[in-house]
Amino acid sequence: MYLNSIFADPERTARLMDIAKTSLQPMLEGAIMNTIPLTIISFIVGIILAVLTALARISQGKVLRGIAGVYVSAIRGTPLLVQLFIIFYGLPNVGITLDPFISAVIGFSLSVGAYASEIIRAAILSIPKGQWEAGYSIGMTYAQALKRIILPQAARVSVPPLSNSFISLVKDTSLASLVLVTEMFRRAQEIASRNYEFLLVYTEAALIYWVICFFLSVLQQYMEKRLDRYV
Repeated sequence: MYLNSIFADPERTARLMDIAKTSLQPMLEGAIMNTIPLTIISFIVGIILAVLTALARISQGKVLRGIAGVYVSAIRGTPLLVQLFIIFYGLPNVGITLDPFISAVIGFSLSVGAYASEIIRAAILSIPKGQWEAGYSIGMTYAQALKRIILPQAARVSVPPLSNSFISLVKDTSLASLVLVTEMFRRAQEIASRNYEFLLVYTEAALIYWVICFFLSVLQQYMEKRLDRYV
């Protein structure tokens, strides 16, 4: 019925085409200026946090293991949207007011850190113990064996799941619109609220996300093939 009403009315068809053209630029600007930078920054910070958390989870120190375990459990056990709301809307109640973009970076970084830490921890534990023993046999310390032998192998194992996490993060950044970050989906909301063509505008936004994720998937496959050379 919706498509029939469009094609039956040339004026409406022309209007929708005009909306599609004019809405594309602002949404692309939102993607370039906020969505992509937010994804990259959050992922880099999250991976650093994930490596530290994973190492803490496999360490001998009970306190470190306990702190890392509570962090992972808390982040994985609560919705990301609730975490963003606590950071942006809740912290001002205790005198901490953060910029929307910074709030989003903190929220997404904490989320990536918790989930990616389990991926990295599993990758480290998947390396045979003989690799550790080989490093010790030639005089390496724990830190040296970890840096030169274990982590390079674990990195290759963890690339596919971490790439999937990165692609998921691109889509999750749409939640940042709810903490006033003017990323791509917020631009789409603003456009749709003016012309009331929600189906058209949101479908256009979905296609942009799809294109971005498609190219990231191609890049992921390329990286995996490159890493397979070292197997």
